[in-house]
Amino acid sequence: MTRVLIAATGVDYWTLADGTRHPSGYWPEELSTPYQVFAEAGLEIALATLGGVVPTADPAGFDPVYHGDSEEEALRVRLHLESIIERHPPVALEDVDVDDFDLVFVPGGWGPMEDLAESVPFGTLLRRFADAGKPIAAVCHGPAALLPARDDDGGWLFSGKEVTGFSNVEEYAVGTAPLAKWLVEDRLKAEGGLYSSAPEGWAEFVVIDGNLYTGQNPASARALAERLVHDVRNLDLTLAKRS
Repeated sequence: MTRVLIAATGVDYWTLADGTRHPSGYWPEELSTPYQVFAEAGLEIALATLGGVVPTADPAGFDPVYHGDSEEEALRVRLHLESIIERHPPVALEDVDVDDFDLVFVPGGWGPMEDLAESVPFGTLLRRFADAGKPIAAVCHGPAALLPARDDDGGWLFSGKEVTGFSNVEEYAVGTAPLAKWLVEDRLKAEGGLYSSAPEGWAEFVVIDGNLYTGQNPASARALAERLVHDVRNLDLTLAKRS
C-alpha cells in the first residue's frame, strides 16, 4: 500500500515584520481536501509535525467565505479535521524514517513559514526523500517548507527546478504582503527556483518538475493531490511489471 506522510506546521502563529504574532497555523482546506483524496484512493496516511505537537488550523480558514459562503461546509471541514487528528495522532518529523513512506505532502497556511521553513531537521528529511527519488509536494505557503533542504555545497536543493506557491499578487490581495518579513514567491526565486503562477490570482495551478510537485493556492490543493495519486499509482504499476 502507498504510504503518504503529511508534514504539517506545528505552530499557531506567524511572526510579522514588526515582531507581532498573527494567529495562524495550517490552512484547513489544504489539509482536509488532500487527505480526502488520499484516503479515497486507499493510501495509508500518517500525520507529522516538528516535535509531534498537535497541529492548529488557521481560524480564518473556517470563515464561510472560503467555503462557498456556506456555514455548513465550513463546519463540515472543521469536523473532518478534528476526525483526522483523532485518527492520526501526529508523530515527530524528527523521528520519521523515509523508508516508511512513498511521498511527503506539505499543506499551506502561514504556519510553515514560521517553523518548517527554518527547520534543519526537516530540510534533512526532504533531502532524504529527494535522494530516494520519492515525490515531494507542497501547496500554497507550503513550498516555504522546502527552503531548508540543502545540497552538499549548502545550495538550495531545488535550485533550477520549476516551482510555484502563493503568489505576491495573492499575498497583496489578502492584505498580508505589507506585514510580512518575506514572501513565498520572492524567497523561492531568490533561492534559484524557476517560479511561475497562474496569469490571474486564485486560479488552480500545479507545477511538476521531476519528483517535485507544487500547487499555487487553496484552489490547487485537490488537483495537486489527485496528480500525486495518479503518478504514484502509475509508478507502482511500472514497478510491478518489472518485478
